[in-house]
Amino acid sequence: MRKIDVSSVIDNSTFTKTHATVLGWCILLILFDGYDLVVFGSVISSLKDDWGVSTSVLGTIGSLTLIGSLIGSFICGMLADKIGRKNVIIACVLVFAVFTLLTGLTDSLIAFAFFRFFAGIGLGGIPPLVVTLTSEYSPKKMRNIMVGIMFSGYSIGGICVALLGIWVIPNLGWQWMFYIGAIPLLLLPIIIKSMPESIYYYIKKGQLSKAQHMLSRLNTDYVPQDGDQLIIEQETKDVPVAKLFKEGRAKATILFWVICFMGLLLVYGLSTWLPQMMMASGFALTSSLLFLLSLNIGAIIGSITGGFIADRIGSKKVLATLYSLGGICLFLLAFNPTVWILYLLVAFAGAASIGAQNLNNAFISSYYPSSMRSTGLGTALCVGRVGAIIGPSLGGYLLAGSAPVYICFIAFAIPAFIAAMAIYALPMTTTNAAHRAKSIEITS
Repeated sequence: MRKIDVSSVIDNSTFTKTHATVLGWCILLILFDGYDLVVFGSVISSLKDDWGVSTSVLGTIGSLTLIGSLIGSFICGMLADKIGRKNVIIACVLVFAVFTLLTGLTDSLIAFAFFRFFAGIGLGGIPPLVVTLTSEYSPKKMRNIMVGIMFSGYSIGGICVALLGIWVIPNLGWQWMFYIGAIPLLLLPIIIKSMPESIYYYIKKGQLSKAQHMLSRLNTDYVPQDGDQLIIEQETKDVPVAKLFKEGRAKATILFWVICFMGLLLVYGLSTWLPQMMMASGFALTSSLLFLLSLNIGAIIGSITGGFIADRIGSKKVLATLYSLGGICLFLLAFNPTVWILYLLVAFAGAASIGAQNLNNAFISSYYPSSMRSTGLGTALCVGRVGAIIGPSLGGYLLAGSAPVYICFIAFAIPAFIAAMAIYALPMTTTNAAHRAKSIEITS
């Protein structure tokens, strides 16, 4: 009777069609998640013209979406450990797509805010689930780059907003931006049929034949046999969040929370208000949306390049460099350089905000044992969503108060520098390698 270490089988696998399937679905899901979270920033100017809404009220509505995301991130991250990643992902897609469609259909500001809040619940649940699923299915030597590629989907969603907004908003109206965001409703039957579930969830629920089948598809060196014992890390009876502070993980957990708070404040503050900040600097709407395009192109380059380098020199060095660079670039934007330098600085800011947050998600996921990955990342993103809520409100407050645009850029540079300092303070090595939980045997 063989004892099979599940993590070892996955870690030592080479990239296969099954890896590509998981990665492809996660990219698509995070693409629409990114689209639906960024789309609000592209229609702010239209909402002000059509409904006469003040900048500060729009900032509050932007934060309402992220309050919903905070709730979704917290609930779904822990719920997935109990009922499965795939089931929760399907529920999240249904929720955010339906309420995004309703957002485009309404002509009431109150209903608009209400629908954005509930769409946010579904949107908030997806990032911790797809990063965990991608990490669980990734070979160890490719984990950072796979998560980096997967999270580039978020920025592709932002690019779609920028490119579509240039033509769709003037010609079809802002409502169509939300209709497009509801497309995942059409994909639900395919997701239900073909998206894989977590192998660890199969094992926990005693569905061992499914787990063996998926392991053999991931790693052809593993040939399932009757009587194989699949060994996974044992879960203790601690309250899930309490586990994050056990076995020397407390310092890193708190620092990850700080990094997520500052990182998501930066991400959602810039994604919501960058077009308006550039319009306040004298650019037309079309040019301002091109800056949003530049931000997200930089984010893709930062995610993929940063993930590639992190697999070789470690995530800590890469993240510390990116956040420091982001703070510097945002500070330099305050001096209103020439337009091409502006595009370059905005691209670097994208790499060091959205791109860095993507890599940080991979870092958090790889830090914790598999039995608490969803909880670890989910709670970190839950704290981070508080920063995400503050970001749009902060930008709206500064712009509504007629603050000089350079003050807005400096205000967003500060969180980047704080995140960099928190990264520098992280332990040099992850603790889950030194403090691995005891294993249990699950017999077919």
